[in-house]
This record gives sequence, structure tokens and C-alpha cells, in this order.
Amino acid sequence: MDSKQRNRILALLFVGVFMGALDIGIVGPVLPAVKSFFAVNDRAVSWIFTIYILFFMIGTPLMAKISDVYGRRNIYIIDIFLFAAGSVITAFSSSFEIMILGRAIQGFGAGGIFPVASAFIGDTFPPEKRGSALGIIGSVFGLSAIFGPILGGLLLNYGWQWLFIINIPIAAGIIAAGYFILPKTKRKWVSGFDWYGTLVLGILVASLAFGVNQIDSSNFTESLKSLYVWPFLLCSIALLPVLWRIEKGAEDPVIQINLLKNREVRLATGISIGSGLSQVAIIFLPSFAVISLSLSTSTASLMILPLVITMAISAPLVGKLLDKFGSKKVMFTGSFILIAGLFILSFFAYSFYIFILAGLILGVGLITIIGAPLRYIMLSESPEKYRASGQALININASAGQLVGGALVGGIIASKGGTYAGYEFAYIAVGIAAVIMLFLTVGLKGRLEQVKTMKMHSKS
Repeated sequence: MDSKQRNRILALLFVGVFMGALDIGIVGPVLPAVKSFFAVNDRAVSWIFTIYILFFMIGTPLMAKISDVYGRRNIYIIDIFLFAAGSVITAFSSSFEIMILGRAIQGFGAGGIFPVASAFIGDTFPPEKRGSALGIIGSVFGLSAIFGPILGGLLLNYGWQWLFIINIPIAAGIIAAGYFILPKTKRKWVSGFDWYGTLVLGILVASLAFGVNQIDSSNFTESLKSLYVWPFLLCSIALLPVLWRIEKGAEDPVIQINLLKNREVRLATGISIGSGLSQVAIIFLPSFAVISLSLSTSTASLMILPLVITMAISAPLVGKLLDKFGSKKVMFTGSFILIAGLFILSFFAYSFYIFILAGLILGVGLITIIGAPLRYIMLSESPEKYRASGQALININASAGQLVGGALVGGIIASKGGTYAGYEFAYIAVGIAAVIMLFLTVGLKGRLEQVKTMKMHSKS
């Protein structure tokens, strides 16, 4: 395959991943309109986010596994189709319940788009060019955070339904082009599907998502005692060893826990949990600006721009650095930069210019742990037949980190009455998690050993 063919594949994958990422940020402006349209309360409308994340977490390992078995092209196209179908249901929903159903289908499809796209890069790009390709895909995190709210605000003038209708022609174009551009991969023979593992995984993720969603950040400690919280969190924890036992004994498990025998994979999955938690720093940044700088809500929302613009610009550069220096040096440096940004923000957020500087530093640090490097590690350590499943491990751990991190940081802020001190302690807590990630990166393989492993898997 020549570079022109690979670039066409990369462009198509980029559009699909960007569409899925955009739909997370684009719904922010639509919440008040949906709340009014369906006459629901704040707790109910939050499920527009939660149901998407829940089915994203379920769809990620399931669709990744199916793509490893039945081939990437067909499953990627099916994922895009599911996302489009969910968009149609959401846009033309006659009740809030139907809208939630549409968001669930969207999330399920999006859950497969991300790992399958990364696995495609492993299939089509040589080891020395994978970092650059993953860096370009990784830029969607920053770009979607920039354009999501802007596009959402513009389309809202024509009705909230248009925020989802816009996905339909884009998805149709991806599906049509996918049949001509994406290479067809062979189907692998399997003896049976891991239904028990899939069922337990679904219950575990649903329990975690529901329990976390019911936590009241303004009354964190008391809400943990609620029957809508602790039984579900306890259920998710109790099902972890059950899932492990089922997957360990399954002939063809939906979650490839055998990959965790690899030390590099264990380190990467641990870092991915911390990466999800670190993304919470983005969510609470505008609220922190309101408290620390006495800005209006609309002005404070702009304070996130230095961070996300830096992420979008830095992502391709991080990819190129991966090809040159390997993931260990890139992630160690990035984690150190992230720690610096978090602690600067914790102690000096009262200064407008330091707040901006901290955002720029955070953007550089964050993109090294939520962008290409972790996916690069999994591509180098996963055999070809498990490439998408390896990417799924990263996605599902990062999503769990986001869920738990959001509740934890919200609880810390609420415990201090939403004051400056609460945000200060919250960002220190995220900084401590980043310090742990820094230590984990020390154990990663160096560049030469990583390339050697990647070439070995490519030959096999």
C-alpha cells in the first residue's frame, strides 16, 4: 500500500472519529432547549450525556472484538451506520425516552469507531509512521472541544434537532467512501461468542454509570448513602472479579485479559485510568475561572480555549515525536508538563495571565496522555488479531476514569462549599494522580525495544 492510499484511509478515519468526538461536546448548548422541549428536570436531562458514555463503554470492547473477528471495514461501516441511526432517532424523537434510546444507539456506534480506527492504522501503516497517523487522529480531541460548542450554538438557531441531523449526510458520505477506500480484511474463524462476558460487562458498566450519575456533588457524602448510589457502585466493584474469571475461562473473550499478562499493557491500562481522570480538569476549568477571576459564565467558558487549541495543535507534533523518540520519553515529559500545569493552576489561578499560561501548559500535557501515545503502546504490544481489542482496553479504562474522576472532583469541590479552596484542592488531587502516572511511565519500554516488539507482531 502506497502513501497516497494510506492518506486516503487516514482522512476517512479522521472524519469518522471526529464526528463521534464532536457529538460529545456539541450537545452542551442543546441541553436547555431539550429540557424545555420535553419538560424534564436537570437530573433527567443529564442522561443525555450519561447514556451516551454508558453505551460507548459497552460498545467499545464488543465492537472492537467483532472487528478483530469479522474484519475492520464492515464493522467500521456498521459503527458509522449505528451512529447515524441513533442520530435520526434522537433528532426526530417524539418523547424524551425515545431521545435517550437514540443517544444510546449513538454511543454504542461511537464506542466501536474509536478502537477500530486505531486498529486500522496498525494494519495499514508501517511501525515508523504509526505515531504520526495516531497524532493526526488524536487531534480530534482538541478540535471537537473547540468546534463542538461553536457548531452547537450556530445550529441551535434552527432548532436543537439540527445538532443531530447534521450527522446523517456526513455518515452517509463515510459509509459510501468506506466501501471503496478501506481495505477488506479476512474473517477469522471462532468457535463461539462470549455471551456471558458481554452480559456481565454490560451490567457492570451500567451499574457504575448509574451509581455515579446519581451522586449529588453538592451533598457528596450524604448522596453516597443513597439507595440509588451505593448498591450500584458496590455491584460494579463486586462484578469485577466475576468478569475476570469468566474472561479468563472463555475460549474467545470479549475483553482480551490475556493482553494484561504483558507488563507494558498493564502500565498502559493503569495510565489510561489516570488519563480519564485528568480529563476532568477540562470540565471544571470554566467554573474555576468564575470563582477565581470573578468572570461571567459566558466569558469564563472562553478560558478553556487556550487549553483545547494547544491540544489540537500539539497532537500531530506529539505523533511525530512518538515515531522519533518512542512513547516512554514522550509520556514522561508530557506527564511532567501536565503536573506543572495542574499545580500552577491550583496555586495561582487568581491571576488572569497565569490562568491562561496554565491552560496552555495543561493542553500540551493532556494530549500526551489522552491522544496518540497510549494507542501507540497498544498497537506495538497487541498481536494483529487483537489490535482493536487492545485499543478497547484503553478506551474503557479512560471512560471509567472520567466517570469516577468527575464524581470525585465534584465531591471535593462541594465539600468546600464550591469556594476557591475547593477547586484548589480538586486540582491538587488531579495533580497527585498525574504524579502517579509519571512514575508509571518510567517502567515503559524504550524506543528501540518498542520498535522491535512492533515489527515482531507485524511479521506474526
